[in-house]
Amino acid sequence: MAGLTSSTIGRKYAMALSAIFLLIFLVMHLTVNLLSVFGEDAYNNASQFMGYNPLIQFVMQPVLIFAVVFHFVMGFVLEIKNQKARPVKYESNNPSHNSTWMSRNMIISGAVVLAFIFLHMYDFWFHEMNYKYVDGLPIEESRFWGDLHAKFADAWRVIIYIISFILLGLHLGHGFQSSFQSIGARHPKYTPVIMALGKWYSILIPAGFIFIAIYHFVTQ
Repeated sequence: MAGLTSSTIGRKYAMALSAIFLLIFLVMHLTVNLLSVFGEDAYNNASQFMGYNPLIQFVMQPVLIFAVVFHFVMGFVLEIKNQKARPVKYESNNPSHNSTWMSRNMIISGAVVLAFIFLHMYDFWFHEMNYKYVDGLPIEESRFWGDLHAKFADAWRVIIYIISFILLGLHLGHGFQSSFQSIGARHPKYTPVIMALGKWYSILIPAGFIFIAIYHFVTQ
């Protein structure tokens, strides 16, 4: 890992791999959460499996936490190094024509998304850890759907989630194709496909989470 992150290229490669891992996780996370729309039992069963399976809890969960921290820390490190490498801006530069607004401000959207992740962990992950390992309460299969439903009873929380997922979508819009480009997946034949997939991914994934939040709010 030290060798991989010792150079700029290595850091970009490592960041891209962590991003692809997180892209896969978002699909899985959305799939489980969508079950809450179709039925309480389906969501409760899936959540119990995810919440008490040793492989998921003690292997996959630490890997996920590491990937999140590594991805965002590495993003900030790369941004700082890029700024130091070019302390004086070019005299002739037209950012709006050379790149998109999001590609120039990934660090901003990333910081907002990171703040949202902490809120999301406070809402669900810390609550779950406290329930299982601090209070040591027994397994209650029917509690998961009720906990999720109750979180979206307040309009302000739903609004925060909606805004955060819109920013996540903008972040993904550039980050998806950038991740594949960083690992060398760039070819005249395949790049347009990757760009199209990235566009739809950055729309559908946030839209799915927004739909879930709104659904639980209006069905209180």
